Amino acid sequence: MPDGGKLSMLELPTGHGYHAGMNMQKPISLAQKQHRPPGSGITWFVSRHPGAIEWAKRKRFAIDCWVRHLDPAEVAAGDTVIGSLPVNLAATVCRRGARYFHLSLVVPAEWRGRELSANELLALAARIEPHHIERIVDDFSLEVA
Repeated sequence: MPDGGKLSMLELPTGHGYHAGMNMQKPISLAQKQHRPPGSGITWFVSRHPGAIEWAKRKRFAIDCWVRHLDPAEVAAGDTVIGSLPVNLAATVCRRGARYFHLSLVVPAEWRGRELSANELLALAARIEPHHIERIVDDFSLEVA
């Protein structure tokens, strides 16, 4: 990214709810991906949680594509993916040459299993952290008794 690897920020108009602009873009076609100039990767935000989406918008991350679920085949080298992906999908994103930023937070036990608001994510010091994940081929096997 042009700012030395940090995520760029975006000014948002006030008064927009968490779903404002979500998936409003037309899907990015393979032809559009193939004709992008080098270094012009897409920044994806992946979440089905309204609080996380609102949190990201308040943080003013410059997101190109808001999606509830990510198809890793849509991710190209040079893209940035932000979310809380299962480790196997995050590994696929990294294998495709994209950067993965995990939405990290420590959730108190009594808050688990329910939707968190943007204010709760802020109170829990939610943050995005870069990770590079790769699957290691190993001959490890579990013995079943």
